[in-house]
Amino acid sequence: MNLEDRVVASFDGAKDERFREIATSLVRHLHAFLADVQLTEDEWATAIDFLTRTGQLCDDKRQEFILLSDVLGASMAVIDINHPTGGRELASGPSTRAATESTVLGPFFVAGAPEFALGDDISGGAPGTPCHLSGTVTNTAGEPVPGAVLEIWQSDEDGRYDVQYADLDHARGRGRLRADGAGRYAFWSVHPEAYPIPDDGPVGELLAAAGRGPMRPAHVHFMVSAPGYRTLVTHVFTADSAHLDDDAVFGVKRPLIVDFERHEPCRAPDGRELAEPFHTARFDIVLAADR
Repeated sequence: MNLEDRVVASFDGAKDERFREIATSLVRHLHAFLADVQLTEDEWATAIDFLTRTGQLCDDKRQEFILLSDVLGASMAVIDINHPTGGRELASGPSTRAATESTVLGPFFVAGAPEFALGDDISGGAPGTPCHLSGTVTNTAGEPVPGAVLEIWQSDEDGRYDVQYADLDHARGRGRLRADGAGRYAFWSVHPEAYPIPDDGPVGELLAAAGRGPMRPAHVHFMVSAPGYRTLVTHVFTADSAHLDDDAVFGVKRPLIVDFERHEPCRAPDGRELAEPFHTARFDIVLAADR
């Protein structure tokens, strides 16, 4: 029995069949990779050092392993396996709608975001042009999903999330809303901008070695949940953003690109008179049933 077979056999006593399936497949693919590229000892040591430093950069505000998964396309691959058509497989017939496409969670989600009422400003003083986002949360039959919980987070006009500011002690551009009885939601924040993912660590070294850029197109993150429905993790991208075709984490899907209309000072959607330019966008969300 060769080395690979002996390692695979060492998992025969695993009580969890799924664990055994995953572990043995990993061993087979890893050994095939090592043989295919004829990896040297120095290269293997470099790989171990890279992974060690990746782990050392992970904390409650930064997740370098998620970033690594994202830039290798692994995050999107897992999403596409589990949500192969954005829920369209659950939508059939003339009265049904496609569920909203899923995309990457990213490394900057933080649980426990502050709660806001519909129509509130979640920017928390983040720099940027005011932006009003609104829409509905429905199911694939077009029925509203009242009380759906929307977790929202985004960067500011400088391309930075609140958790990237060491001296910031409160949430900015981050909040939690609940859709009303008709499934409607609305909030104010700031207009998102394209930005580079953190490239000052091991993932940045990988991108540099590959001759790849770190940029992501402008977007706002959404996580939407409700009893009886699959939790949706998605973005809405601005249609005029750079890098829609070379997103560093491969997260762009065409149905998620939306026009963000710029307005000169005038009456805003909530009836206020604004003395500065602002943007508006509509992003309707369709949840797939949890079957």
